[in-house]
Amino acid sequence: MRIGQVIGKTVMSVQDAALVGARWLVVSPLDSAQLTDACSQKLSVGAQSSLIVYDNIGAGQGDLIGFVEGAEATAPFPSPIPIDALCIAIFDSIDYHP
Repeated sequence: MRIGQVIGKTVMSVQDAALVGARWLVVSPLDSAQLTDACSQKLSVGAQSSLIVYDNIGAGQGDLIGFVEGAEATAPFPSPIPIDALCIAIFDSIDYHP
C-alpha cells in the first residue's frame, strides 16, 4: 500500500462497461518526508507523477488515502476489471516518526 493525497478528479465519457458509474481520483503519491505534515496542511503537488485511482469508498479533494496498484487493485472484484490502482483507505490522521 502507498499513501497519497487527492488533488483532483477526472471523468471519462467512454469507458469499459464494468466501470460505469465509477469515480476516478487524481492522486499525488507522498514520500516519507511529506508524511510528517500530511494531515496538518494541504500539500502542494510534489515532483512525483500523479496517477489515476479508482475510488468506491468516497474520498474527496485533499483527502489522504491508501491505495494499491497492480494485481492487488483487482483482487476485491469478482470478475476481471481494467484498473491499475484502487483506493482502499481514507486516513483521518497519520502519526509518522522517521
